[in-house]
Amino acid sequence: MKLIILDRDGVINYDSDQFIKSPQEWRPIEGSMEAIALLNQWGWRVVVATNQSGVGRGLFDMDTLAAIHDKMHRTVAQAGGRIDAIFFCPHAADSKCSCRKPKPGMLLEIAERFNVDLEDVPVVGDSLRDLQSAVAAGAQPVLVRTGKGGKTEADPELPPGTPIHDNLAAYVRALTVNTD
Repeated sequence: MKLIILDRDGVINYDSDQFIKSPQEWRPIEGSMEAIALLNQWGWRVVVATNQSGVGRGLFDMDTLAAIHDKMHRTVAQAGGRIDAIFFCPHAADSKCSCRKPKPGMLLEIAERFNVDLEDVPVVGDSLRDLQSAVAAGAQPVLVRTGKGGKTEADPELPPGTPIHDNLAAYVRALTVNTD
């Protein structure tokens, strides 16, 4: 099975410093829905792994998060694609949980649930914590320049050898061209 793990805010949809707190605030980045559909067409299972500390901070509740994810599922489906699962950490940034990126807990849970070794699994993110989580879990970090990606690209802690692409669509094009 070919599995790819995507961060949500800044990779699939536009990010906000004030958090995405409602379905109305969730807006897909141009080309991201079609990129997910293309991944599906090429036989990839698509999983989202996202920190959602807005829940832990009381900015929105679990029902609102579910409504945001429902909108994302429907929007992807309209483009002919699907997201196989969404994993999220609802804890605040000061939490001692093991699931909040940059810790690897969420990715390790995905590996267990899908019964895969993360060694060849790309983890696409826009922030340093996404990439650090991938490295800690033994997966392949991939940086996109959307969201916080431009700033992350210049970070001296960027994991060495991390592939960098303009956006999810550009990465998926490169990935599917180089797929057997």
